[in-house]
Amino acid sequence: MHRGVVYALLAATLFGASTPFSKILVGQMAPVMLAGLLYLGSGLGLLAWYSLRFLISGGKKTSGDRLTKSDLPWLGGAILTGGIAGPVLLMIGLTLTPASSASLLLNIEGVLTALLAWFVFKENFDRRIFAGMILIVMAGVLLSLGGDSKLEVPWGALAIVAACLCWAIDNNLTRKVSASDAVQIAGIKGLVAGSVNLSIALALGYSIPDTPTIFSASVIGFCGYGLSLVMFVLALRHLGTARTGAYFSAAPFVGAVVSLLILGETPNTVFWIAAALMGAGIWLHVTETHGHEHTHLPLSHAHAHRHDAHHQHEHDFPWDGKEPHVHPHEHETLTHSHEHFPDINHRHKH
Repeated sequence: MHRGVVYALLAATLFGASTPFSKILVGQMAPVMLAGLLYLGSGLGLLAWYSLRFLISGGKKTSGDRLTKSDLPWLGGAILTGGIAGPVLLMIGLTLTPASSASLLLNIEGVLTALLAWFVFKENFDRRIFAGMILIVMAGVLLSLGGDSKLEVPWGALAIVAACLCWAIDNNLTRKVSASDAVQIAGIKGLVAGSVNLSIALALGYSIPDTPTIFSASVIGFCGYGLSLVMFVLALRHLGTARTGAYFSAAPFVGAVVSLLILGETPNTVFWIAAALMGAGIWLHVTETHGHEHTHLPLSHAHAHRHDAHHQHEHDFPWDGKEPHVHPHEHETLTHSHEHFPDINHRHKH
């Protein structure tokens, strides 16, 4: 299986599995307080990981792909839309919208992510990818409905749709910096978003929960938001935005499975239909082949790489021959043909 697919499915699994545990904590504190603790736990955990990695390597393994000044506008936009505006809009929507309606509407994120990637950021797609995404989204919709045919959408739905749009913009902006250090990207997002959301909760007069609850929220946040976001960024690097978003739409299925295991319930017919749709959609994506003659324009960036057909360059520093390795490098103009995804080295027009 392609490395990017593995990263995307790991991201979906971590996030999906965290949802049932987050729901348990929702009853113990205000949603906006929980959002702040989850993001802050994510940021602090990744900061510890980044610092430990830096100390062990002496800075050698993390210096090449750190964020640069040119990355900051993209990352800032991603944090503002996905880490701050999105959660706040969601909390507003949840106060006005029934849970069943809110869950259904949240599936719009995958659709909006793909539409922005295809028609605004000009990422390539074909009928197979489009069909696979539709099947995965349909599965998420079925899981959200849970067999309930009655769906009343109140005015709060507008806030939830706006939140989905914020996260869709976040996903596409994050792709712009996905060649940089994924741990650094996810850590900064968690620290900033967590601090802002926690400040909002305190400003609204909500009290901080007890220490065991804070610890639980931090662990859930580190796994379901921190590690998941690291995997998501790596998937963006290898697959592009729309395909990563489609695989990540498997998260509701994972969450449903974990919920069934925790609660000891028996899956209903809707669950198995959704599972079949999800599996068919993922199969369409996994078995995708896309190859044609294309031209790589001159490009300078830094990321972990091997000296493959796309990375034939000299080093201006002593190199021990180990791969993959990270350092700033330049790509010369290259025209060739092979199968590929819209990864960081294949963002050409069709």
